[in-house]
Amino acid sequence: MTARQPDYTWTDLTYLLHKNQMSWAYYVAEGTLPDCEDDQMLCAPKPQKAGTPNIMNPLPWFVTVHQDMQLGNIQTLDHFYAAAKDGTLPAVSWIVPNGKTSEHPPALISDGQAYVTGLTNSIMQGPAWDSTAIFLAWDDWGGFYDHVVPPKVDENGYGLRVPSLVISPYAKKGYIDHQTLSFDAYLKFIEDDFLGGQRLDPKTDGRPDPRPSVRENIPQLGDLVNDFDFNQPPRPPMILPLNPEPGPASIPGM
Repeated sequence: MTARQPDYTWTDLTYLLHKNQMSWAYYVAEGTLPDCEDDQMLCAPKPQKAGTPNIMNPLPWFVTVHQDMQLGNIQTLDHFYAAAKDGTLPAVSWIVPNGKTSEHPPALISDGQAYVTGLTNSIMQGPAWDSTAIFLAWDDWGGFYDHVVPPKVDENGYGLRVPSLVISPYAKKGYIDHQTLSFDAYLKFIEDDFLGGQRLDPKTDGRPDPRPSVRENIPQLGDLVNDFDFNQPPRPPMILPLNPEPGPASIPGM
C-alpha cells in the first residue's frame, strides 16, 4: 500500500508573489535530509532533492504552486550561486541546507558555518549586494528548555526563542533587536517591501483557508524594518574565509 502524499491547500506566500508578478525561488541543497520526520530523534538518512517534496522542501505539495505553474522555481543550489554571480537573483529567495550543512546533529557546526559564509560571500561579491537583505534563521534553540514563556498571540501562539541574524549593507551595525518577533516577521517584511502591505488573509487573497488569524497583523509582532538604516551609505562587502584559523584562547578575567 502506497502512503497518500500530502496536499496542502492553504495559501502560501508564493501565491501573493506570483499574483503580483514578483519573482521568487526556493533553493535546495541536495544531499540528505537535515532532520527526521515525525519528530524522531534518530533515523536512517533520507535523500533530499529539489524535485522531491519533503519536510525541508514542502512547496511541491502546495496546490497554489502547482496551479501557478511555479514548480520550476524550486531549484538546486547551483542555480543560486549562478544567479548571485550574474545579479539575476529573484526578488525573494529561500535557501535550505542539507544534512551535512544544517548544523543539526550529528553534522558539524563548522560545516554549517562554512556553508552560510559561502552563501553570504557569493551575494556580497555579486552586483546585487547594495540592494540585498539576508535573514539568517535557525529553527532550533541549542538547549533543552526556554525559561521565557512564549507569548499567546492566538490559538497557536509562538514557540521557543531561536536565533536570527540580519546581514545587509543597510543593517544597523551592532544592533540587537529587542522586539517580539517570529517567523511571521519575515512574511511581514516581504509583504510590506514587495506587495504593498498585502497580507495572507482569506478575506482578501481569494483563497479561503482555516488560519486562525492574520499573523502579520498581530499587535505584539515587531517590524524588521527597525533593523535597517536606509539613510546610511551602503556598507561595503566583508568577505570572510570559509574555514578561518582558530583564534587564541582567552581566559575570563585575564
